[in-house]
Amino acid sequence: MRTIGLGTSGLQVPVVAVGCMRMNALEKREAEAFIQTALEQGANFFDHADIYGGGRSEEIFADAFGMNANKRESIILQSKCGIRKGMFDFSKEHILTSVDKILKRLQTDYLDVLLLHRPDTLVEPEEVAEAFDTLEREGKVRHFGVSNQHPLQIELLRKYVKQPLVANQLQLSITNATMITSGFNVNMENAAAVNRDGGILDYCRLHDITIQPWSPFQYGFFEGVFLGSDKYPELNAKIDEIAAKYEVTNTTIAIAWILRHPAKMQPVIGTMNATRLQECIKASDIQLTRQEWYEIYLAAGNVLP
Repeated sequence: MRTIGLGTSGLQVPVVAVGCMRMNALEKREAEAFIQTALEQGANFFDHADIYGGGRSEEIFADAFGMNANKRESIILQSKCGIRKGMFDFSKEHILTSVDKILKRLQTDYLDVLLLHRPDTLVEPEEVAEAFDTLEREGKVRHFGVSNQHPLQIELLRKYVKQPLVANQLQLSITNATMITSGFNVNMENAAAVNRDGGILDYCRLHDITIQPWSPFQYGFFEGVFLGSDKYPELNAKIDEIAAKYEVTNTTIAIAWILRHPAKMQPVIGTMNATRLQECIKASDIQLTRQEWYEIYLAAGNVLP
């Protein structure tokens, strides 16, 4: 699979990340087969979070992968922390404790990447800096990033944190593309002109922060999948038309649409279906034309000014 640089980390990572949120629903043999398929396709970047399955997703992954020191070097592990029941917590104590528990569940000595999971308005960035310094010094985390944060939240962290923030996980799909749409509608008096994220797309490009789109097939906030949905007949017709041209599935085209953007994003694929994962990975080999990209964007109901 084609690779990209993850921010300024120096890591070369697959353009498609394997999201493990739903791995807790798999039996060990199912997880083994899924992981093996991913690795055979070059998808060796696995995205976790301490809340996925209440920690079970990480445990099942490590067990199914057969984690040991030699095998560990063949994969890239990313996990997230900061979400607790009824709150967000970026305190030094919680970050350090969370990472220790993550490492234990994943049966490894280190994470390649740790992301702060959603913003904590009570964040004390000095504490985050201390936690990151400790984790880096002890060799427990090699690279750091955030999720769902806008530019000023990142800037606040960067004032204190000495490590580069290499990734930002953000919701993005063909039907959830406000970070793109607002850029088209600068200075317009319409709803599409509302800047909901502080210009995070351009900010991440300027600062070499890799955007990792999550829920790349969803519309709304986990309301459903737009592929095959009767809510988006024009969009599905256009995607199917282009899929037929390239002799791939509609799933492949939906991911190719994200990969066509020059921001060099790394979508996180949440499926636990090996066939569908392979369809997503095929998008790595497809370069949509500019016209095709815009046709899909417009078919989703977006309007150019």
